[in-house]
Amino acid sequence: MIYQIVADRVTTEFITVLPTAGGYVLPPGTLTAVMLLTVVVGTTAALLAWRERQEPGAVPLTAMLAGQVWWSVFFVLEHRAGTLAGKVFYSDIQWLGVVVIPVAWLLFALEYTGRDHYVRPRYIALLSVVPVVTVALAATDPYHHLLYLDTELVTEAGRTVLHRVGGPWYWVVTGYTYLLGLFGSIPLLGLVRSDTLPFRGQSLGLLVGTLAPWTSNVLFLAGAVPVPSLDPTPVFFAVSGVAYLGAITRFRLLGTSPSANHRARRLVFERMREGAVVVDRHDYVVDMNEQAAEVLDVDPRDALGNPAAEVIPRYEHLPEEGRASRHLTLGDGLQSRQYDATVTAVADFHGRSLGGVISFHDVSDHLRRQQRLEVLNRVLRHNIRTETNLIYGNADLMDVENGHVEAVKEGAMRIEAISDKARDVIDIFERGRQSERSLTLTAVIRESIEAVREEHPSVAIDLEFGQSDGCADGTEIAVSPVLTSVVKNVVENAAEHNDAADPWVGVRATCTDETVEISVADNGPGISDHERAALERGNETPLEHGSGLGLWLIAWGTEMADGDLTIDDREGGGTVVTVRVPRIVPEE
Repeated sequence: MIYQIVADRVTTEFITVLPTAGGYVLPPGTLTAVMLLTVVVGTTAALLAWRERQEPGAVPLTAMLAGQVWWSVFFVLEHRAGTLAGKVFYSDIQWLGVVVIPVAWLLFALEYTGRDHYVRPRYIALLSVVPVVTVALAATDPYHHLLYLDTELVTEAGRTVLHRVGGPWYWVVTGYTYLLGLFGSIPLLGLVRSDTLPFRGQSLGLLVGTLAPWTSNVLFLAGAVPVPSLDPTPVFFAVSGVAYLGAITRFRLLGTSPSANHRARRLVFERMREGAVVVDRHDYVVDMNEQAAEVLDVDPRDALGNPAAEVIPRYEHLPEEGRASRHLTLGDGLQSRQYDATVTAVADFHGRSLGGVISFHDVSDHLRRQQRLEVLNRVLRHNIRTETNLIYGNADLMDVENGHVEAVKEGAMRIEAISDKARDVIDIFERGRQSERSLTLTAVIRESIEAVREEHPSVAIDLEFGQSDGCADGTEIAVSPVLTSVVKNVVENAAEHNDAADPWVGVRATCTDETVEISVADNGPGISDHERAALERGNETPLEHGSGLGLWLIAWGTEMADGDLTIDDREGGGTVVTVRVPRIVPEE
């Protein structure tokens, strides 16, 4: 209701300065109506901001709006005062609001954009030195005239107004005000290009609300206003209030804040597990996180500003631009660590190089695990096979009684079978590392079936390709090489444990545009519940474990091929094992 009353009054009284033959005439009551609107809007915005005082930037924004309201109220009182003393008093007291605005604006911008580490008591105290001196000089101006050189009443636009000539300190505080305003606008300008609509709307609303009174003040200082002695800055606080209200209500200024962005990005850099060093385009170290300092065994205070070649070993062997990785060993002897050093170029908006980020990923444990696998592979491939052959050969030299010789031979063969499975597991791991390779579906299935047929000639193995599913004969379908060991072991398990009178295994391959599905069915005894339970649980226990490595090999291989494994009972007896993996699209 109050907005409508003010708007009606402003409309009927023409918020203008009307030109006449003798200059300009200010319609009676116009300025008061406009300033009433300014005070109402500013107070509303301040109350809304104070209500959200727990949000970043809310308190400084409230202080800035309160400063605008203070300036506006006493501006009206100055305008309506009838004596020189009254106008001077209200003019001087306006400075309390004037000097609060730029300080509060800068503090708001810093806190709102996440740079609140600058919003500390000692910094606020430093920023307040000029404002405090200004208020003191305004109260004592008749004794030194540092703020105003001259003060008099003049008649302009049909009214008696206060005309004051700025002194030395007036221009100091003016420059200081604009400097803080500029510094406060810089972090907000970065949000104008944000991909997030609320942040763009917030920053634009804030900048419009700030530029409107500043522009009017610049015009006043330049003498480019209709009434030279009347500063229109408080009048344009109405525009500021509306812009701030829009930012608070429409774009959730204090509800959706980007304050976490700046701190979070820095936090990610500082807390990331990899060491990271930032170098400029001249190869000088300009930043590094704690992990990098630990990796390079340097003190950041000593490293920053120094050539990167003096801080990073073998720096000259790293690429100058783009993305690449180099193996780097740091330290000596058993205490050495191995890292993949990755260089990421940093460029500006125009594509010009600014430098790069060098990250150090610790691969020591990975390389040690690989080394252990290689040793295990050698042991499984050579040592165990040699020893089992020795046991098998010497068993014939034992006395034949009670079938002990055959038991020893069978045990030796089982050890060798386990060794073979373990080697197959290692082969899967090796093939999984060669992710860029692929095999045709035909090669995978036929190789697997032929190997099992040689070992189990009494088992009938049928192969079928789903003709209606785009598989044809599988010669055009590419799959992961890991699938070879998976399919071979599925078929082998189905054949080896099949105790039916007429053992049979059926292999069917079907395809879609994105996946390949291989189902292996048999008429054997099926897979026991405790074998399936171990697979579903993902680990073995002393009481529940698999009989060997076969099922684990199938599960691990399917997982490495980014596929899914399902085991179902076959109608009529037996098991259906289904492996579903993505097709590989060859690079053109």
